[in-house]
Amino acid sequence: MDGWDSLDAHWVWITIGLVLAALEMAVPGVYLIWLAVAAIITGGLTFVLNLGLAVQVINFVFLVLIAVVSAKRFLSTRPIESVDPLMNNRSGRMIGQTAVVSQAIEGGSGRVHYADGEWIARGPDLAIGTQVRITGSDGTKLLVEPASLLGKA
Repeated sequence: MDGWDSLDAHWVWITIGLVLAALEMAVPGVYLIWLAVAAIITGGLTFVLNLGLAVQVINFVFLVLIAVVSAKRFLSTRPIESVDPLMNNRSGRMIGQTAVVSQAIEGGSGRVHYADGEWIARGPDLAIGTQVRITGSDGTKLLVEPASLLGKA
């Protein structure tokens, strides 16, 4: 009996799996959980079948591959829907909101004041103080139209 067997290898695998699962919860990335599942299953198989170290490692690698490929296939056909798809898209959240021209829009470019900041804006020529509706974005530039066009098609 070598040193690895005396460590109760199944507990080592299960502990590795639980640590990986905890790390996935602390630093979510949807990758460590598949390693955790493979390690826990490897621990269970090692306990039941009394596998040698080489077979344990090969088993772990194959289980990781099976878990990752299966998860990728499953998630590609059933993507996770976000409750708020615009959460990290600040300019996307602004679409439909009103702003005020703070630097006249001349030649298609100017600045608007929205919420707590000023944004570069593109749109028709408009004077300072004109209310505009944000219709889209192009990078960090907001696309605007006069708010008086609201409701008109």
